[in-house]
Amino acid sequence: METHPDPDARVAALRRQLREANHRYYVLDDPAIPDADYDRLLRELEALEAAHPELASDDSPSRTVGIRADGGFGEVVHAQPMLSLANAFENPAAPEGADDRVRYAEVAEFVRRIEQVLGDSRPVFSVEPKFDGLAISLRYENGRFVQGATRGDGETGEDVTANLRQVRSVPLRLRELEEAAVPQVLEVRGEIYMPRADFARFNADALARGEKTLANPRNGAAGSLRQKDPTITRRRPLAFYAYAVGEVRGLALPPTHSATLALLRRLGFPVSSQVDVATGFDGLIAYYRRIGALRDALPYDIDGVVYKLDRYDQQQAMGFVSRAPRWAIAHKFPAQEAATVVRAIEIQIGRTGAATPVARLEPVQVGGVTVTNATLHNADQIARLDVRVGDSVIVRRAGDVIPEIVRVIEEERPPGTEPWKMPAACPVCGSEIVREEGTAVWRCSGELVCPAQHKESVRHFASRRAMDIEGLGERHIEDLFDLGYLRSVADIYALTLDDLLEMKRRADARDGTAPDTAKGGKIATRWAENLIDAIDRSRQAMLARFLFALGIQHIGEATAKALAQWFGDLEIIRRLPWPLFKRVPDVGGEVARALGHFFDQPGNQQVIDALLGGGVSIIDTHPPSARLRDALDPAALLVDLEIPKITPLRASQLADAFPDVLALRDASRRDLLAAGLPDDTVAALEHWLSDPHNARLLSACAEARERLLAQAAPVASVRIAPLDAATVVLTGTLSTLTRDEAGARLEALGAKVAGSVSKKTSFVVAGAEAGSKLAKAAELGIEIWDEARLLAFLAEHETQASP
Repeated sequence: METHPDPDARVAALRRQLREANHRYYVLDDPAIPDADYDRLLRELEALEAAHPELASDDSPSRTVGIRADGGFGEVVHAQPMLSLANAFENPAAPEGADDRVRYAEVAEFVRRIEQVLGDSRPVFSVEPKFDGLAISLRYENGRFVQGATRGDGETGEDVTANLRQVRSVPLRLRELEEAAVPQVLEVRGEIYMPRADFARFNADALARGEKTLANPRNGAAGSLRQKDPTITRRRPLAFYAYAVGEVRGLALPPTHSATLALLRRLGFPVSSQVDVATGFDGLIAYYRRIGALRDALPYDIDGVVYKLDRYDQQQAMGFVSRAPRWAIAHKFPAQEAATVVRAIEIQIGRTGAATPVARLEPVQVGGVTVTNATLHNADQIARLDVRVGDSVIVRRAGDVIPEIVRVIEEERPPGTEPWKMPAACPVCGSEIVREEGTAVWRCSGELVCPAQHKESVRHFASRRAMDIEGLGERHIEDLFDLGYLRSVADIYALTLDDLLEMKRRADARDGTAPDTAKGGKIATRWAENLIDAIDRSRQAMLARFLFALGIQHIGEATAKALAQWFGDLEIIRRLPWPLFKRVPDVGGEVARALGHFFDQPGNQQVIDALLGGGVSIIDTHPPSARLRDALDPAALLVDLEIPKITPLRASQLADAFPDVLALRDASRRDLLAAGLPDDTVAALEHWLSDPHNARLLSACAEARERLLAQAAPVASVRIAPLDAATVVLTGTLSTLTRDEAGARLEALGAKVAGSVSKKTSFVVAGAEAGSKLAKAAELGIEIWDEARLLAFLAEHETQASP
């Protein structure tokens, strides 16, 4: 230990730090420092007090368990103190390959002292995981749960009875045993914790609702149990494990701790399945290693293991020190949290374009691994934590999970830091980064040009429901990119037979997997010939398939088909301002903006040009639908622009006053008021038009509207399809058609084929083994067709629809 020139001042400083840490941990449920730092400070204080007995104090953190809580709950004086345990750590000075008694010197000393006092060379211990939750005491009188309390300062805790009654694994009544009477009094000590999977689900739901997430399962458990409203506690996924008893009256306990835990299990208390017994030092270390290997697979967080002398008479012989029993010790695992500094926040673009912020950190050891990066999940998480470059932060790592920042140490924030903002452009390709409406996800909109998304874009482009390039699977896509044959989807159409064969040869050489036939000079070519044929077949494309194949965010098959039906021409669609996409039924603002962002990226347009120049042609181009003539009235255009306060009523007033919507750009305030608009609506419209981007968008929409009206098919050509505006759901197995064939024939008659049943569903076609969709349709009173009725309908109306 470092020698301090003024031990009195150092002891006082350590006590202040530890008291503040205790307050943050036990009362605020918001730890200020990692557990490892707390343990280090406490051990320094203990060593200084041992070296300078004159500085000893009964109220020192080294002699108290925690801190008396003051959270507005009633106080409970524990009938028997809830003492904490001394901690043992791996010896940091032990050389690599050192003997276990050197490496785990504190555990070795713990066992040696017990062997010496008891005169027993093979003491037996009850061993168990050390849960990372909140210690509590449950009091039962005549078999009924009457009171629950937190540990508090070990002598006095908080009365959280009402909240503990909401924890489903806390028994409210003891199970009766045939061989024993119901105990007059039984106090059971244990841990309230939050299972990992439930914690993850809770945070995911909170993120989806835009609410604050929990920092970690331990904080989640502590904060949930100390809610003033028990109904909130009930909604939190809390659980309980028992690990000891306190006051007992009217019940004869077994002679060992392990047998007592078995008794508690029979009385209805959950006890960890990892509880065991071990003999001597070697048995303890074997258990430590076994639980350490299981640690990441356990459904709950632990930060070590606990060793307790199993026999109660031996526990009594060993006795206590001021703050802990001599017969038990907690053997801590390497810390999973540590403090470090954020040096930068960068963006990583995933295969699907999702933009994930990553913190670059000052290197720090966490759980035995050097951590230099940590995920920040998304921009909302950064805003909630208020992480800034230069901040000191707490980093958590658990097993193979990517390290994450769980807390900012705000009191150490340097002056002059600025809140972080999502960059406007993708760091990989320079395309715009846009946020999905109603979500926390930001994405790069350069789907076709962004190198980070290339493999995913090709996989989707070649898939069966898109361009249907049979044989271009995941493995070939990986190799074609990795070996330099593809840079975007357009390069597919430049591949030759020689390219494919050379790619396969190079990939086999790289992987050491060349087949015996190739080693003998025989090269298999049929697969490559078939792939070239599939690529050639895909050059003749339907517009709907091509649009779907582009992989535009939110554009599924149904939307792609609707766009193709309404606009008819790729050249129209790729140049259209985003508000006009909303003229297509079921295309809302989010989908329209996704289309606009995609086509606004020059790189995406260049790839489309390359596809068309490489031999891909759209074979079903037709004029825009005549239905656009009614859909493109000026009032609808004004609503689609999403101008603040321009409701359908106000849009109609404007359209009546300004049949040419471009005249709005030059309209005076008097003209707008004369149209019947209220003052606040006029002010909102003027403010919107003052933005040059909005003025340009209005002009682009007005001009595109005129072009569409000029190109649209005449009204006389409109033919009402038999299933126009109908929404149909297919479920079960049809004997004469595949679901795809049935869907295509229904769509040809004007139907929209949906994947789920809702109140908007017109009818459901149910084949054999129809399941939940059929049940939902019956529940909603929706018309149900069998296969015979479907076939009869198709036979009748397809004949009528044929020229």
